[in-house]
Amino acid sequence: METTQLIVFATLIGALVLFIWGRWRYDIVALISLLVVTVTGIVPGREAFSGFGHPAVVTVAAVLVISRGLVNSGVIDLITENLFRLGSNILLQVGALTLTVTILSAFMNNVGALAIMLPVAIHVARKNGSSPSLLLMPLAFGSLLGGLTTLIGTPPNIIIALSRSEHGGETFKMFDYFPVGVLIALAGVVFITFFGWRLLPTRKGQSSQEELFQIGDYITEVRITKNSTINGTRIRQLAEFKDIEIYIIGIVRGKRRILLPTSNEILQAGDVLVIEADSRDLKSFVDAAKLELAGDKEMEKDILGSEEMVLAEAIVMLDSSLVGRTALGLNLRRRFGLNLLAVARRGARLKRRIASIRFKPGDILLLNGPAVYMNETIQELGCVPLARRNLRIGQPRKIIKSLAIFLTAVLLAAVGFLPIQTAFVGAAVVMVLANLISIRETYEEVDWPVIVLLGAMIPLGHALETSGGSDLIANYLFDVSGKLQPAVSLAIIMVGTMLLSNIINNAAAAVLMAPIAIRLAETLGLSFDPFLMSVAVGASCAFLTPIGHQSNTLVMGPGGYRFEDYWRLGLPLQIIVVVVAVPAICYFWPF
Repeated sequence: METTQLIVFATLIGALVLFIWGRWRYDIVALISLLVVTVTGIVPGREAFSGFGHPAVVTVAAVLVISRGLVNSGVIDLITENLFRLGSNILLQVGALTLTVTILSAFMNNVGALAIMLPVAIHVARKNGSSPSLLLMPLAFGSLLGGLTTLIGTPPNIIIALSRSEHGGETFKMFDYFPVGVLIALAGVVFITFFGWRLLPTRKGQSSQEELFQIGDYITEVRITKNSTINGTRIRQLAEFKDIEIYIIGIVRGKRRILLPTSNEILQAGDVLVIEADSRDLKSFVDAAKLELAGDKEMEKDILGSEEMVLAEAIVMLDSSLVGRTALGLNLRRRFGLNLLAVARRGARLKRRIASIRFKPGDILLLNGPAVYMNETIQELGCVPLARRNLRIGQPRKIIKSLAIFLTAVLLAAVGFLPIQTAFVGAAVVMVLANLISIRETYEEVDWPVIVLLGAMIPLGHALETSGGSDLIANYLFDVSGKLQPAVSLAIIMVGTMLLSNIINNAAAAVLMAPIAIRLAETLGLSFDPFLMSVAVGASCAFLTPIGHQSNTLVMGPGGYRFEDYWRLGLPLQIIVVVVAVPAICYFWPF
């Protein structure tokens, strides 16, 4: 093995370890890997950042913007409106929700489709008293299956399409993935609907906000007496009570309700404080401050949930500004006007002090704040509300306009009149000019960690190829499967990509596996089209772990899933995918 190959393989193995460890975000790991192969001279300095101008990167960003434009116009709400009225039949619930998210994710980002459907599924589960754990993993897997069917359904498809053009073929077009993808998606949806959901655990105690967070156990009303030690002090001075964590959510002063009081508010005798604290801290605070319990639930109701103030749950997304930070460091009340009442992780409320909790993707936050801008603030924090959203209906002009722009871009790309990246960037620009999406939303909607990941991994993939590393792996695979039927080699590439995509980002898996698949096909003397298709399928079928795809991570908290739960449904589903995909690829993309 040559020195350059050793460096490339060592870099990839190191990146793999860091991806699995999860301490550093995947885009940072990708940048470190890129810098290693650049500093060592394997990737020329002038080409180090060429990946950021790659058509795949541009196309992924454009698709994200277009997806937001479709959501803003109300098209998606029109599709999902009837799902809120699903009955109590669990088979119908799983089937309708999974099929809908599968269709949506064929034409928009997987995570975006899941984020839209997540509140719908939570609403359906709570309305019918069923466990969200039976609905949310099928929803996540459905979003992955839908991405298999079109060029824009998932970033790996775009990467594979452009890999084909870089090796002498034409780029795959919009619906080239459809014949194979739709068979896999249908098989997956049918399996999940009739059998798959039965393999999932039924996690109780999370079907409603009150059951998950047990609000009444932590929210208490206390009255300040004339003899109280905090009479006449400012709220900020309560920090003097060491080792006691309490949060003043509101103050009732006579007939006046003070919502979200500032740290400068002066406390007065007769004030009733609505506070959040656990039983130990509550007793310590009441004793130390010489307070008395008020116990007026009407006051609590006015402060927590009224026309002015609402309780809301939100799930932390992977690219949220909250990830890795604490509530104390964020100062949510001062900066965003919100009270953080509780945090749940994997279906259970965290018992640790709220101020010290470092947020992770998939955490569920219980927030209290003004109703008027609650949804906007949740989105600004990079979270998704877990409640029925306000539907955007009655805007037929915007719906028609957004659909016309989107379908025109699809048509221009499908017939080959414009390259996919040109057609979709053009559509994104037209949507901005048509006021379907604002400039601010345009930049907010782009998933920058994924963009950085792709921009860094594409040169790394080229390094694997130019160093001869992909040849080395392809020759090894040829020794293993060369004497067997080509379909076996196809299956090996697919399964290998699946395993890789379960531990690293699926776009990175596609970048690394595409050159290996091409080299193996050339070694076998076969067309590389079926092998590229097998990589596309494998990269999008990360069903075994919660870390393989963002969709899997996002449902972990609301569904109360454990790491091992993903195997229950994911393993048989991956077997079904391989059984359906291999003969389908052989038929539609002959060797």
